[in-house]
Amino acid sequence: MSLDPATVRRIARLARIRVEEGELPRLQNELNGILGWIEQLQEVNVEGIAPLTGAEMALRLREDAVTDGGIPEKVLANAPDREGDFYAVPKVVE
Repeated sequence: MSLDPATVRRIARLARIRVEEGELPRLQNELNGILGWIEQLQEVNVEGIAPLTGAEMALRLREDAVTDGGIPEKVLANAPDREGDFYAVPKVVE
């Protein structure tokens, strides 16, 4: 498959990429090269080959335990204002 300059302009417009008229031949060659690689890949016989995915791997699980963190001083160290172990915020509802 070979792209003509009008198609390259349309692709650039759809991708919202500004392409100067002088850049069109270079971009056309690059896109045609990419399409050539895709055509080569489509010729590869993959019959009977399972796709490579990470879905077969088991994830390491951790215990689902709820904690308060136990470090309120570190958590609130950069708070602009606080009341005890809580962030203090301005009232927004009258």
